[in-house]
Amino acid sequence: MIIVTGGAGFIGSNIVKGLNERGRDDILVVDNLTNMVKFKNIQGLKVMDYMDKYAFADALKAGKFNHEKIDVVFHEGACSDTMEYNGKYMMENNFEYTKNLLHFCLDRKIQLLYASSASTYGSGAHGFKEEPACEEALNVYAFSKLFFDNYLRRLLPQAQSQVVGLRYFNVYGPQENHKGKMASMVYQMYNQWKAEHKVKLFGAYNGYGPGEQTRDFIYVKDVVKVNFYFWDHPEISGIYNCGTGHAHPFNTLAQGVLKHFGSGELEYIPFPEVLKGKYQSFTEADSSNLLAAGYDGGFTDIEEAVAEYCALLDKTGGYYVYEG
Repeated sequence: MIIVTGGAGFIGSNIVKGLNERGRDDILVVDNLTNMVKFKNIQGLKVMDYMDKYAFADALKAGKFNHEKIDVVFHEGACSDTMEYNGKYMMENNFEYTKNLLHFCLDRKIQLLYASSASTYGSGAHGFKEEPACEEALNVYAFSKLFFDNYLRRLLPQAQSQVVGLRYFNVYGPQENHKGKMASMVYQMYNQWKAEHKVKLFGAYNGYGPGEQTRDFIYVKDVVKVNFYFWDHPEISGIYNCGTGHAHPFNTLAQGVLKHFGSGELEYIPFPEVLKGKYQSFTEADSSNLLAAGYDGGFTDIEEAVAEYCALLDKTGGYYVYEG
């Protein structure tokens, strides 16, 4: 059996799709469908069972999975809203829950791959390498992710099974509709154009010109490839960046969306006060450790990925469609 937490979410449902493509359907999807729109992400996928996140957490504590044969856990479930200010809620979701799952997997020597975040690098002033000298948290979401990474670091030398944390950079692609304001800028810009025939980006801020804030954008299909590389190499453990290693300005995404539609205006809006001091104006994964670990699957060209994603948004609203 394979467990995918957050399996009805953005990255989680893409992992489930990838597992199906590998011929695996003995999958337990764990999620919280309070945001009921997420059901569309797993509609048509082949899975064994579904479990509510809170019921799953209780079942873990009660030992109900102690005798199940579990090959791997992909832990994608988290509160990923960087504008969430309830620290107690964030730590329960992103630290305590993950910690309990970690010990469950370590005790039973089950492979665990979990979602960390590039937000752990804060402003990025000290670089984007997987080491404490580069790390700082600008919000409680980043703090919860970094706190768990550091908790893991203390245990890794004694771990007898694989644990891999992947620091996702700016992920975009199919099945992110439910994320609303936290969905990728490609999704936001596509829908802005549909509503207003224009695309809006932040104006100048922090030494960056209008629309020139720069991020390491990674297509969700490539995120799945990286996850599966580590799954296929259980001898490797650690915390690794999951980005392309090549940053692009938001203007590049906007131009890709405008090219898709063949018309439209690019408008720059004042940088929001609420984000000042909490915003990463530049991110670029240092991919040296990922490559040193042997990953050689490459990354999709950003222009190609944006065009493919926009075409799917046209066709299905951004959801995969399955036949048979």
